[in-house]
Amino acid sequence: MTQPYETNGHARLRIARDARRVVVKLGTTVLTEDDGRVALGRLQSFVESIVELWNSGREALLVSSGAIGLGATRLGVQGELRSLIVKQACAAVGQGRLMSLYADAFERRGVVAAQLLVTAGDLSNRERYLNLRSTIGKLLELNVVPVINENDTVSTEELRPIPGSGPRTVNFGDNDKLSALVAAKVEADLLLLLTDVDALYTGDPRLTPTVHPIAVVDEVTPAIEQLAGGANAGRGGMRTKLEAARIATHSGCAVIVANGKVPDVIERIFRGEPLGTLFLPRRGLSGKRRWIAFATTVSAALVVRDGARRALEQRKASLLPVGVAEVRGSFERGDVVSILDESGIEFARGIVNCSSADAKKISGLRSENVQELLGYGDELVTRNNIAFLKEGPHAPRASDGPQ
Repeated sequence: MTQPYETNGHARLRIARDARRVVVKLGTTVLTEDDGRVALGRLQSFVESIVELWNSGREALLVSSGAIGLGATRLGVQGELRSLIVKQACAAVGQGRLMSLYADAFERRGVVAAQLLVTAGDLSNRERYLNLRSTIGKLLELNVVPVINENDTVSTEELRPIPGSGPRTVNFGDNDKLSALVAAKVEADLLLLLTDVDALYTGDPRLTPTVHPIAVVDEVTPAIEQLAGGANAGRGGMRTKLEAARIATHSGCAVIVANGKVPDVIERIFRGEPLGTLFLPRRGLSGKRRWIAFATTVSAALVVRDGARRALEQRKASLLPVGVAEVRGSFERGDVVSILDESGIEFARGIVNCSSADAKKISGLRSENVQELLGYGDELVTRNNIAFLKEGPHAPRASDGPQ
Protein backbone atom coordinates (compact mmCIF):
# COMPACT_ATOMS: atom_id res chain seq x y z
CA MET A 1 0.00 0.00 0.00
CA THR A 2 1.26 3.47 -0.89
CA GLN A 3 0.12 6.97 -0.13
CA PRO A 4 0.34 10.00 -2.48
CA TYR A 5 1.79 13.26 -1.30
CA GLU A 6 -1.63 14.68 -0.52
CA THR A 7 -2.10 12.14 2.31
CA ASN A 8 1.33 12.42 3.85
CA GLY A 9 -0.13 12.76 7.37
CA HIS A 10 1.87 13.11 10.56
CA ALA A 11 4.18 10.10 10.15
CA ARG A 12 7.15 12.21 9.05
CA LEU A 13 6.90 14.62 11.96
CA ARG A 14 6.61 11.79 14.45
CA ILE A 15 9.52 9.79 13.00
CA ALA A 16 11.75 12.86 12.68
CA ARG A 17 10.93 13.95 16.22
CA ASP A 18 11.50 10.54 17.81
CA ALA A 19 14.58 9.41 15.83
CA ARG A 20 17.50 9.23 18.23
CA ARG A 21 19.92 7.20 16.08
CA VAL A 22 20.22 8.04 12.38
CA VAL A 23 22.20 6.52 9.49
CA VAL A 24 22.86 8.84 6.53
CA LYS A 25 23.90 7.26 3.24
CA LEU A 26 25.43 9.49 0.56
CA GLY A 27 25.67 8.20 -3.00
CA THR A 28 28.40 8.95 -5.50
CA THR A 29 26.12 11.10 -7.65
CA VAL A 30 25.34 13.28 -4.64
CA LEU A 31 28.97 13.79 -3.65
CA THR A 32 30.40 14.53 -7.10
CA GLU A 33 29.84 16.95 -9.93
CA ASP A 34 29.09 15.87 -13.49
CA ASP A 35 32.81 15.95 -14.34
CA GLY A 36 33.67 13.58 -11.47
CA ARG A 37 35.14 16.18 -9.14
CA VAL A 38 34.02 16.34 -5.51
CA ALA A 39 31.12 18.68 -4.85
CA LEU A 40 32.94 20.27 -1.93
CA GLY A 41 30.17 22.68 -1.00
CA ARG A 42 27.64 19.87 -0.84
CA LEU A 43 29.98 17.64 1.19
CA GLN A 44 30.59 20.44 3.68
CA SER A 45 26.85 21.00 3.96
CA PHE A 46 26.24 17.33 4.73
CA VAL A 47 28.92 17.36 7.42
CA GLU A 48 27.35 20.48 8.94
CA SER A 49 23.96 18.77 8.99
CA ILE A 50 25.34 15.63 10.63
CA VAL A 51 27.07 17.73 13.30
CA GLU A 52 23.75 19.48 13.94
CA LEU A 53 22.11 16.10 14.45
CA TRP A 54 24.69 15.33 17.13
CA ASN A 55 24.18 18.76 18.70
CA SER A 56 20.45 18.11 18.89
CA GLY A 57 21.02 15.02 21.03
CA ARG A 58 20.95 12.43 18.26
CA GLU A 59 23.60 9.94 17.17
CA ALA A 60 24.47 9.95 13.47
CA LEU A 61 26.45 7.50 11.36
CA LEU A 62 27.58 8.15 7.80
CA VAL A 63 27.78 5.56 5.01
CA SER A 64 29.54 7.17 2.07
CA SER A 65 30.22 6.13 -1.50
CA GLY A 66 32.56 8.08 -3.77
CA ALA A 67 36.01 6.53 -3.30
CA ILE A 68 36.17 4.94 -6.75
CA GLY A 69 35.02 8.12 -8.47
CA LEU A 70 37.59 10.23 -6.60
CA GLY A 71 40.35 7.79 -7.44
CA ALA A 72 39.35 7.62 -11.11
CA THR A 73 39.39 11.42 -11.38
CA ARG A 74 42.79 11.64 -9.69
CA LEU A 75 44.27 8.93 -11.95
CA GLY A 76 42.50 10.10 -15.11
CA VAL A 77 41.00 6.67 -15.86
CA GLN A 78 37.27 7.43 -15.88
CA GLY A 79 36.86 5.63 -19.19
CA GLU A 80 38.46 2.42 -17.92
CA LEU A 81 36.11 1.62 -15.04
CA ARG A 82 34.69 -1.49 -16.69
CA SER A 83 37.74 -3.34 -15.40
CA LEU A 84 37.46 -4.75 -11.88
CA ILE A 85 41.16 -4.30 -11.11
CA VAL A 86 41.02 -0.67 -12.26
CA LYS A 87 38.08 -0.06 -9.93
CA GLN A 88 40.02 -1.56 -7.04
CA ALA A 89 43.06 0.59 -7.82
CA CYS A 90 40.85 3.68 -7.98
CA ALA A 91 39.30 2.74 -4.63
CA ALA A 92 42.78 2.45 -3.10
CA VAL A 93 43.61 5.98 -4.24
CA GLY A 94 40.21 7.51 -3.64
CA GLN A 95 39.37 6.12 -0.20
CA GLY A 96 42.18 8.00 1.52
CA ARG A 97 41.23 11.22 -0.26
CA LEU A 98 37.57 10.77 0.65
CA MET A 99 38.30 10.13 4.32
CA SER A 100 40.69 13.08 4.45
CA LEU A 101 37.91 15.37 3.23
CA TYR A 102 35.52 14.06 5.88
CA ALA A 103 38.06 14.09 8.69
CA ASP A 104 39.05 17.70 7.97
CA ALA A 105 35.44 18.84 7.62
CA PHE A 106 34.36 17.26 10.91
CA GLU A 107 37.53 18.41 12.68
CA ARG A 108 36.82 22.05 11.78
CA ARG A 109 33.52 21.66 13.61
CA GLY A 110 35.08 20.07 16.67
CA VAL A 111 33.98 16.51 15.88
CA VAL A 112 36.12 13.39 15.50
CA ALA A 113 35.39 11.04 12.59
CA ALA A 114 36.48 7.40 12.31
CA GLN A 115 36.89 5.31 9.16
CA LEU A 116 35.37 1.82 9.01
CA LEU A 117 35.96 -0.27 5.88
CA VAL A 118 33.72 -3.33 5.66
CA THR A 119 33.61 -6.44 3.48
CA ALA A 120 30.84 -8.97 2.93
CA GLY A 121 32.83 -11.41 5.07
CA ASP A 122 32.60 -9.07 8.05
CA LEU A 123 28.83 -9.49 7.95
CA SER A 124 28.66 -13.15 6.93
CA ASN A 125 30.84 -14.31 9.83
CA ARG A 126 28.86 -14.08 13.07
CA GLU A 127 31.89 -13.36 15.29
CA ARG A 128 33.21 -10.58 13.02
CA TYR A 129 29.69 -9.19 12.75
CA LEU A 130 29.42 -8.90 16.52
CA ASN A 131 32.91 -7.39 16.79
CA LEU A 132 31.99 -4.75 14.21
CA ARG A 133 28.80 -3.92 16.08
CA SER A 134 30.79 -3.52 19.31
CA THR A 135 33.26 -1.18 17.63
CA ILE A 136 30.49 1.01 16.23
CA GLY A 137 28.80 1.08 19.63
CA LYS A 138 31.98 2.23 21.36
CA LEU A 139 32.61 4.96 18.76
CA LEU A 140 29.10 6.32 19.30
CA GLU A 141 29.64 6.19 23.06
CA LEU A 142 32.79 8.29 22.56
CA ASN A 143 30.85 10.83 20.40
CA VAL A 144 32.79 9.83 17.29
CA VAL A 145 31.08 9.86 13.88
CA PRO A 146 31.66 6.52 12.09
CA VAL A 147 32.26 6.98 8.35
CA ILE A 148 31.59 3.61 6.74
CA ASN A 149 32.30 2.28 3.25
CA GLU A 150 32.86 -1.09 1.64
CA ASN A 151 36.53 -2.00 1.40
CA ASP A 152 36.58 -2.06 -2.40
CA THR A 153 40.34 -2.62 -2.57
CA VAL A 154 39.93 -6.21 -1.35
CA SER A 155 36.21 -6.91 -1.73
CA THR A 156 34.67 -7.41 -5.16
CA GLU A 157 31.01 -7.97 -4.24
CA GLU A 158 29.92 -4.38 -4.83
CA LEU A 159 32.03 -3.99 -7.96
CA ARG A 160 30.61 -6.93 -9.90
CA PRO A 161 27.43 -6.68 -11.98
CA ILE A 162 24.18 -7.49 -10.19
CA PRO A 163 23.15 -11.02 -11.23
CA GLY A 164 19.70 -11.45 -12.68
CA SER A 165 19.06 -14.58 -10.64
CA GLY A 166 20.70 -17.06 -8.35
CA PRO A 167 21.38 -17.28 -4.61
CA ARG A 168 20.83 -14.16 -2.54
CA THR A 169 24.12 -12.82 -1.27
CA VAL A 170 25.51 -9.86 0.61
CA ASN A 171 25.92 -7.50 -2.34
CA PHE A 172 26.02 -3.93 -1.07
CA GLY A 173 24.86 -2.28 -4.31
CA ASP A 174 26.60 1.11 -4.16
CA ASN A 175 26.44 0.96 -0.35
CA ASP A 176 22.63 1.00 -0.25
CA LYS A 177 22.39 -2.46 1.27
CA LEU A 178 25.42 -1.82 3.47
CA SER A 179 23.69 1.24 4.95
CA ALA A 180 20.56 -0.83 5.65
CA LEU A 181 22.59 -3.57 7.33
CA VAL A 182 24.38 -0.94 9.44
CA ALA A 183 21.03 0.61 10.38
CA ALA A 184 19.74 -2.82 11.39
CA LYS A 185 22.97 -3.63 13.23
CA VAL A 186 22.95 -0.50 15.40
CA GLU A 187 19.15 -0.50 15.85
CA ALA A 188 18.80 2.88 14.14
CA ASP A 189 15.46 4.68 14.12
CA LEU A 190 15.88 6.28 10.70
CA LEU A 191 17.91 5.63 7.55
CA LEU A 192 18.29 8.47 5.04
CA LEU A 193 19.18 7.30 1.53
CA LEU A 194 20.25 10.49 -0.27
CA THR A 195 20.49 10.09 -4.01
CA ASP A 196 19.95 12.09 -7.24
CA VAL A 197 16.21 11.40 -7.60
CA ASP A 198 13.41 13.13 -5.74
CA ALA A 199 11.45 10.06 -4.62
CA LEU A 200 10.02 6.70 -5.63
CA TYR A 201 7.55 7.33 -8.47
CA THR A 202 4.55 5.39 -9.72
CA GLY A 203 6.54 4.87 -12.92
CA ASP A 204 9.63 6.12 -14.70
CA PRO A 205 9.25 9.94 -14.89
CA ARG A 206 11.70 10.03 -17.79
CA LEU A 207 9.35 7.93 -19.88
CA THR A 208 5.91 8.86 -18.55
CA PRO A 209 5.42 12.50 -17.51
CA THR A 210 2.07 11.75 -15.82
CA VAL A 211 3.57 9.60 -13.03
CA HIS A 212 3.71 11.07 -9.54
CA PRO A 213 5.98 10.68 -6.51
CA ILE A 214 4.87 8.41 -3.67
CA ALA A 215 4.96 9.98 -0.23
CA VAL A 216 4.64 6.94 2.04
CA VAL A 217 5.10 3.21 1.48
CA ASP A 218 3.66 0.93 4.15
CA GLU A 219 5.50 -2.19 2.97
CA VAL A 220 7.97 -3.08 0.22
CA THR A 221 5.85 -5.57 -1.71
CA PRO A 222 6.54 -7.18 -5.11
CA ALA A 223 4.25 -4.55 -6.64
CA ILE A 224 6.42 -1.79 -5.13
CA GLU A 225 9.59 -3.50 -6.33
CA GLN A 226 8.23 -3.51 -9.88
CA LEU A 227 8.20 0.29 -9.81
CA ALA A 228 12.01 0.18 -9.85
CA GLY A 229 12.25 -1.84 -13.05
CA GLY A 230 13.58 -0.82 -16.43
CA ALA A 231 16.07 1.99 -16.77
CA ASN A 232 16.15 2.71 -13.06
CA ALA A 233 17.26 -0.77 -12.06
CA GLY A 234 21.05 -0.45 -12.29
CA ARG A 235 23.58 -0.56 -9.49
CA GLY A 236 22.89 2.17 -7.01
CA GLY A 237 19.50 2.83 -8.64
CA MET A 238 16.06 2.60 -7.10
CA ARG A 239 16.04 -1.19 -7.05
CA THR A 240 18.92 -1.37 -4.59
CA LYS A 241 17.27 1.33 -2.49
CA LEU A 242 14.06 -0.67 -2.29
CA GLU A 243 16.06 -3.72 -1.19
CA ALA A 244 17.74 -1.55 1.44
CA ALA A 245 14.35 -0.22 2.55
CA ARG A 246 13.01 -3.76 2.86
CA ILE A 247 15.92 -4.79 5.09
CA ALA A 248 15.85 -1.70 7.29
CA THR A 249 12.07 -1.52 7.76
CA HIS A 250 11.91 -5.23 8.55
CA SER A 251 14.42 -4.47 11.31
CA GLY A 252 12.20 -1.75 12.76
CA CYS A 253 13.92 1.24 11.11
CA ALA A 254 12.12 3.91 9.07
CA VAL A 255 13.66 4.86 5.71
CA ILE A 256 13.48 8.03 3.63
CA VAL A 257 14.74 8.10 0.04
CA ALA A 258 15.26 11.72 -1.03
CA ASN A 259 17.24 13.95 -3.36
CA GLY A 260 20.54 14.83 -1.71
CA LYS A 261 21.06 17.73 -4.09
CA VAL A 262 18.15 19.63 -2.55
CA PRO A 263 19.60 22.42 -0.37
CA ASP A 264 19.49 21.69 3.39
CA VAL A 265 17.79 18.37 2.69
CA ILE A 266 18.64 16.78 6.06
CA GLU A 267 17.45 19.78 8.10
CA ARG A 268 14.25 19.96 6.07
CA ILE A 269 13.54 16.27 6.56
CA PHE A 270 13.89 16.69 10.31
CA ARG A 271 11.49 19.62 10.17
CA GLY A 272 8.95 17.19 8.74
CA GLU A 273 8.88 18.59 5.20
CA PRO A 274 7.45 16.13 2.63
CA LEU A 275 10.69 15.40 0.81
CA GLY A 276 11.27 12.02 -0.81
CA THR A 277 9.49 8.77 -0.02
CA LEU A 278 9.03 7.53 3.53
CA PHE A 279 9.07 3.76 4.12
CA LEU A 280 7.36 2.95 7.39
CA PRO A 281 9.08 0.63 9.87
CA ARG A 282 7.62 -2.79 10.55
CA ARG A 283 7.79 -5.05 13.57
CA GLY A 284 11.52 -5.51 13.89
CA LEU A 285 13.59 -8.67 13.97
CA SER A 286 16.04 -8.71 16.82
CA GLY A 287 19.52 -9.95 17.59
CA LYS A 288 20.51 -13.23 16.03
CA ARG A 289 17.50 -13.46 13.71
CA ARG A 290 18.39 -10.14 12.11
CA TRP A 291 21.82 -11.49 11.26
CA ILE A 292 20.36 -14.73 9.90
CA ALA A 293 17.86 -12.88 7.72
CA PHE A 294 19.98 -10.17 6.19
CA ALA A 295 23.66 -10.06 7.10
CA THR A 296 24.75 -13.37 5.63
CA THR A 297 25.89 -14.74 2.30
CA VAL A 298 23.51 -17.49 1.21
CA SER A 299 24.51 -20.00 -1.47
CA ALA A 300 22.31 -23.02 -0.74
CA ALA A 301 18.69 -23.83 0.04
CA LEU A 302 16.25 -26.31 1.53
CA VAL A 303 12.96 -26.73 -0.32
CA VAL A 304 10.18 -27.65 2.11
CA ARG A 305 6.75 -29.15 1.60
CA ASP A 306 3.63 -27.10 2.23
CA GLY A 307 2.90 -28.93 5.46
CA ALA A 308 6.35 -28.15 6.77
CA ARG A 309 5.94 -24.47 5.94
CA ARG A 310 2.66 -24.34 7.84
CA ALA A 311 4.31 -26.05 10.81
CA LEU A 312 7.14 -23.50 10.79
CA GLU A 313 4.87 -20.48 10.48
CA GLN A 314 1.88 -21.51 12.56
CA ARG A 315 3.19 -23.92 15.18
CA LYS A 316 6.66 -22.45 15.75
CA ALA A 317 8.14 -25.82 14.87
CA SER A 318 11.70 -26.74 13.99
CA LEU A 319 12.42 -27.92 10.46
CA LEU A 320 12.54 -31.73 10.42
CA PRO A 321 13.95 -33.88 7.59
CA VAL A 322 10.52 -35.35 6.81
CA GLY A 323 9.38 -31.89 5.64
CA VAL A 324 12.27 -31.35 3.21
CA ALA A 325 11.58 -32.06 -0.44
CA GLU A 326 14.94 -31.05 -1.90
CA VAL A 327 18.45 -29.96 -0.88
CA ARG A 328 20.05 -27.43 -3.21
CA GLY A 329 23.70 -26.46 -3.20
CA SER A 330 26.49 -27.27 -0.78
CA PHE A 331 26.75 -26.22 2.86
CA GLU A 332 28.38 -27.20 6.14
CA ARG A 333 26.98 -27.40 9.64
CA GLY A 334 26.45 -23.88 11.02
CA ASP A 335 25.93 -22.23 7.62
CA VAL A 336 22.89 -20.11 6.84
CA VAL A 337 20.66 -21.43 4.06
CA SER A 338 17.52 -20.23 2.33
CA ILE A 339 14.27 -22.00 3.14
CA LEU A 340 12.04 -22.16 0.07
CA ASP A 341 8.46 -23.27 -0.43
CA GLU A 342 7.52 -25.78 -3.13
CA SER A 343 7.18 -23.00 -5.73
CA GLY A 344 10.75 -21.87 -5.06
CA ILE A 345 9.87 -18.70 -3.09
CA GLU A 346 12.22 -17.88 -0.23
CA PHE A 347 10.20 -17.21 2.93
CA ALA A 348 12.80 -17.82 5.65
CA ARG A 349 16.45 -18.48 6.40
CA GLY A 350 18.04 -20.67 9.01
CA ILE A 351 21.25 -22.08 10.47
CA VAL A 352 21.58 -25.75 9.55
CA ASN A 353 22.60 -28.46 12.00
CA CYS A 354 24.32 -30.71 9.47
CA SER A 355 26.14 -30.67 6.15
CA SER A 356 24.42 -30.79 2.77
CA ALA A 357 25.74 -34.34 2.29
CA ASP A 358 23.98 -35.51 5.46
CA ALA A 359 20.90 -33.42 4.66
CA LYS A 360 20.53 -35.24 1.35
CA LYS A 361 20.74 -38.59 3.14
CA ILE A 362 17.96 -37.78 5.60
CA SER A 363 15.61 -35.49 3.68
CA GLY A 364 12.12 -36.97 3.67
CA LEU A 365 12.87 -39.41 6.52
CA ARG A 366 11.02 -39.60 9.82
CA SER A 367 12.79 -38.76 13.08
CA GLU A 368 13.39 -42.32 14.26
CA ASN A 369 15.06 -43.19 10.95
CA VAL A 370 17.24 -40.06 11.04
CA GLN A 371 18.67 -40.83 14.47
CA GLU A 372 19.35 -44.40 13.44
CA LEU A 373 21.14 -43.29 10.26
CA LEU A 374 23.20 -40.37 11.60
CA GLY A 375 23.36 -41.05 15.32
CA TYR A 376 22.41 -37.50 16.37
CA GLY A 377 19.43 -35.16 16.54
CA ASP A 378 16.65 -35.04 13.99
CA GLU A 379 16.27 -31.26 13.57
CA LEU A 380 17.71 -29.86 10.36
CA VAL A 381 17.10 -26.28 11.55
CA THR A 382 16.04 -25.59 15.13
CA ARG A 383 13.23 -23.17 15.84
CA ASN A 384 15.43 -20.51 17.45
CA ASN A 385 17.69 -20.41 14.39
CA ILE A 386 14.96 -19.56 11.87
CA ALA A 387 14.25 -16.01 10.67
CA PHE A 388 11.17 -15.26 8.58
CA LEU A 389 11.71 -12.73 5.80
CA LYS A 390 8.17 -11.40 5.70
CA GLU A 391 5.43 -10.86 8.21
CA GLY A 392 2.39 -12.92 7.38
CA PRO A 393 -0.88 -13.75 9.11
CA HIS A 394 0.70 -16.82 10.72
CA ALA A 395 4.32 -15.77 11.02
CA PRO A 396 5.56 -15.78 14.64
CA ARG A 397 6.53 -12.59 16.40
CA ALA A 398 10.15 -11.54 15.97
CA SER A 399 10.75 -11.89 19.71
CA ASP A 400 9.67 -15.55 19.92
CA GLY A 401 12.33 -17.65 21.62
CA PRO A 402 15.82 -16.73 22.82
CA GLN A 403 18.02 -14.63 20.58
